[in-house]
Amino acid sequence: MANNNKQKLELTWIGKNNPEYDIANIEPRILEENPDLSNCVNDPETENMIIHGDNLLALKALLPEYEGKIKCIYIDPPYNTGNAFEHYDDSVEHSTWLSLMRPRLELLRMLLEDEGLFYVQLDDNEMHYMKILCDEVFGRDNFVACLPVIMNLKGNQDQFGFAGTHEYIIVFAKQKNLSKINQFDVDEDGLVEWN
Repeated sequence: MANNNKQKLELTWIGKNNPEYDIANIEPRILEENPDLSNCVNDPETENMIIHGDNLLALKALLPEYEGKIKCIYIDPPYNTGNAFEHYDDSVEHSTWLSLMRPRLELLRMLLEDEGLFYVQLDDNEMHYMKILCDEVFGRDNFVACLPVIMNLKGNQDQFGFAGTHEYIIVFAKQKNLSKINQFDVDEDGLVEWN
């Protein structure tokens, strides 16, 4: 008889199962248009939105209308660099960063259509943990690629003398077997052209 309690690898951290970060416990909200910030007068048929507010609450508010309908998601989350910026603190304890990211990834996955693709851009501060977190949320088999992105050719060297010229984009499919990720060509310059 097969054992259905097969163990799997997972990333664990302090507070991972805190109910505060469980998406089922997030109160649903209603998005309201603010005409003072809206540009719909110029294009009343637009399907674009800019949402001001807590992104976790906004993602939950998008579910009723957009669950399973989004083709492509790109996020540029806080890198957790240890710095404080004017509009946000980019220095949270590592386990807190993971706890903040996980429910957002779960909601983003729910918003993706079955053929959809998810892209997340980070530097090397949390990139490897994000990959493992995405393995858990999207499924390791749905990993598509980790793309290096050249950010600064002048070579911002870190304290150890390594050039800080790259960031990374991690790509996951919601369901890789349904995704059209393999339908692209690479031209003579190495640039990707989608069919």
